[in-house]
Amino acid sequence: MISRRKLLFDSYLGLGALALTDLLAADAESADSPLKPRAQHVKRKAKSCILLFMEGGVSQMDLFEHKPLLTQLAGKQMPQAKNTSGEILTFSAAPNRIIPPVAPLRQQGQSGRYITDLMPHLGTVADELAFVHGIRVDNNNHGPAVYHTLTGNQFPGSASVGAWITYGLGSENRDLPGFIVLGDRRGATIGGANVWGNGYLPAAYQGTLFRNGDTPIVDLRPRAGAGNQRDELDLLKWMNEKHAAERTATGELEARIASYELAFRMQTKAPELVDFSKESDATRKLYGLDDPVAEPFGRQLLMARRMVERGVRFVKVLHGAGGDRWDDHGDVKGRIPKHCREVDQPIAGLIKDLKSRGLLDDTLIVWLSEMGRTPFDNNLITDKPGRDHNQYGLVAWFAGGDTKPGATFGETDDLSVRAAGEVVPMRDVHATILDLMGLDQHRLSVLHSGRFRKLTDIGGRVIKEVVSA
Repeated sequence: MISRRKLLFDSYLGLGALALTDLLAADAESADSPLKPRAQHVKRKAKSCILLFMEGGVSQMDLFEHKPLLTQLAGKQMPQAKNTSGEILTFSAAPNRIIPPVAPLRQQGQSGRYITDLMPHLGTVADELAFVHGIRVDNNNHGPAVYHTLTGNQFPGSASVGAWITYGLGSENRDLPGFIVLGDRRGATIGGANVWGNGYLPAAYQGTLFRNGDTPIVDLRPRAGAGNQRDELDLLKWMNEKHAAERTATGELEARIASYELAFRMQTKAPELVDFSKESDATRKLYGLDDPVAEPFGRQLLMARRMVERGVRFVKVLHGAGGDRWDDHGDVKGRIPKHCREVDQPIAGLIKDLKSRGLLDDTLIVWLSEMGRTPFDNNLITDKPGRDHNQYGLVAWFAGGDTKPGATFGETDDLSVRAAGEVVPMRDVHATILDLMGLDQHRLSVLHSGRFRKLTDIGGRVIKEVVSA
């Protein structure tokens, strides 16, 4: 019997040995990589996560919460909100007028889930969704609320959800970043790169921003006349490793070394990733690419599907920027229909596409915003009323993986101001996301400044009511 290694060395002028050497080098690099795949703490189906973040504060009573009392009391002063504090308590006591939903909400699917008529495509996949109502965030202002929902802390500097998941599980694709952010073409997110940062985790786990458009990755192709790029990178790597060997606390430098290598490999793999030319017309239409309004977000979600299909661990997709955020202080009748049309068909298309490809079980989808909205408007002068911030009324939903399809947990009061029963703190939502990805929140920690840090801080309750197993 001849060994496989000897066969490779003896085969045609030893070319097989060269291939083996390259493979062994790649294996060695993968073994040392901070992004090497790691086992789940708890057995779960999901291998990747797509987080859909609607920036600005989505109006829960206009999209997902059927509250007939809002229509009955339309235009009247709202009763003062109970069991609230700060701005919500003040706003509800001040002169205001109740605003009815901008469109009817109807029950969809066998689950009877209420969804606005403004999102007819999402209604067709209602039975795939599991909702959580009455989520409370720690701040009523956008910046701190965005930080809280995406990092677990209302102050900048903590690790983002995507960084934690990549830290816990690594990535199954060595040629692409493990954590990718797909930005809105209309501008930057509130909080900037901090909301996909690594915080106190090693720098290798921070998110990588891809732009929305024809060139999502800047300078992807090698520059003309660059010579032997591989030799240049090898020299740079040698110098960086020599520098690191003489120092401590070299996490950022090690991440930079890894990023150079990753960028080199991406020049081969990423062009195919961002090339939609082989996608069928049916797939393009499924994501709304034939609709100028839905097309930008549709491209983001089609890209997200292609990423998880290739083993990217976490994809954060941002919608809303500048004056086009879901921050509808005025003209809810004009603005909310536009927001919904931008995201409705792409989101439904993503769920259907993943399911048809057998990938929905492997992919957890999460819908989030930084807060909910109030049922009233404080500006009594304008004839185009809007809604204020509401840290007590956030709604989230899950789909895919071990999510329990059609499930609901929590509810808000008759005016959709706050939880009618059990309040759901944001850390419970984070604990549930981690659990659905197979991670134990208590085992996923890092020692920083003398304290073990966790995404859920003091610990959250996994919302088992929306988990199937």
